[in-house]
Amino acid sequence: MTKTITKIGNSQGIIFDAALMDLARVKVGDQVNVTVHTGGSIVLTPIHPAIDPDTAATTARRLIKMNAALFKRLS
Repeated sequence: MTKTITKIGNSQGIIFDAALMDLARVKVGDQVNVTVHTGGSIVLTPIHPAIDPDTAATTARRLIKMNAALFKRLS
């Protein structure tokens, strides 16, 4: 895929269309890590925050409750 660097205000940038954003699983406002490699390659890596322990525990309890019969059969 080829993109063109354009002027955006006093800066330069690349516009990502919706399809590319979907493929990369990012949305407006997400943070990305920018790495510049030897030779000029630029890699953008999405930063997905870790789930906080309280949310993880709540989600686990909900899933266990929803699948209690299945877990009982498996034990």
